[in-house]
Amino acid sequence: MARIFNFAAGPSTLPIETLQEAAGKLVDFENSGMSLIEMSHRGKTYEAVHNEAIALVREILHIPDNYHVLFLQGGATLQFGMVPLAFLQKGLTADYIVTGSWAKKAYDDGKVVGTTNVPWDGKNEKYRRIPRQEELKLTPNASYVHICANETIEGIQWPSFPTTQGVPLVADMSSEILSRPLPWDRFDLVYAGTQKNLAPAGMALVVLSERLAKQARKDLPAYLRYDLHRENNSLYNTPPSFVVWMTDLTLKWIKSIGGMPEIERRRDEKATALYDMIDKSGGYYSNPVDKNSRSKMNVVWRLKSEELEEKFIKEATKEGLDGLKGHRSVGGCRASIYNAMPVEGVKALVNFMKYFMEKNG
Repeated sequence: MARIFNFAAGPSTLPIETLQEAAGKLVDFENSGMSLIEMSHRGKTYEAVHNEAIALVREILHIPDNYHVLFLQGGATLQFGMVPLAFLQKGLTADYIVTGSWAKKAYDDGKVVGTTNVPWDGKNEKYRRIPRQEELKLTPNASYVHICANETIEGIQWPSFPTTQGVPLVADMSSEILSRPLPWDRFDLVYAGTQKNLAPAGMALVVLSERLAKQARKDLPAYLRYDLHRENNSLYNTPPSFVVWMTDLTLKWIKSIGGMPEIERRRDEKATALYDMIDKSGGYYSNPVDKNSRSKMNVVWRLKSEELEEKFIKEATKEGLDGLKGHRSVGGCRASIYNAMPVEGVKALVNFMKYFMEKNG
């Protein structure tokens, strides 16, 4: 079977080594006579995989001891509501910096729960840049400040993170988690859906500071209580064992190739090659994002007409370059170049872009 290059925004491509290892052990895990996903989550075999995955998250991301690592079902979307339910204190306000579609979705859920404020909204600029620190009109003593670190639809990313004057910073990092080191002294809660850089869909990785954990409400339905998940090592209920296992395998793959330094090197090589192609095309391809806000995970571009874009996507798909259609809300083209996308995949895309431009220029 010939593998294509999958540039979809999510579910997205996974390391071939990870998929092959899972395939080889899916039916009979470690000579147990059954699959890991058939086993009790209370058993020693599954718990070993579960704990290894948590330990690898800590190791690769250099997470301090005073932060908790949780695996929760529902993906990032559940966190949109779970965060304000747990931490938006009565009588206080939560700030949501709206940089794109996903930050807006988090804000929409937050305002259902309690009082919210938008310190900055890029809607009038069509979400083409990240705000400067001096533009943020933050609420003093807010419950928290929420950001989306990387917007997959608009193709923009925070190059560095905002200062919040001691207010807890909460970040949706679904589409960039494990793509760069994080300054943990700036964050109190980070969450990420697994279907971009970690595993199949169905789970969120949550990293929560002890400082914020102490403030979490307990008068909520059980699954919405961070304290129960924390006290039970993310085993309060039956976990998504297959997704946890795939997360563990992906983390081991990251470690095997050289860890975060190698991920960063590949990330920069891929992003540079693709943006260079766009910028040097003489306007044939155009990226609408402010250069200081360009995403290194989701690269977006337009051609001169929608008809030409449709032709580009159709012909690229025939060449084994799939998932290049932009989100329906913005159109155009988009290449998601997450950790598992090999450098060779981006090189193949760049070569096709050159060929298409020469043929259809």
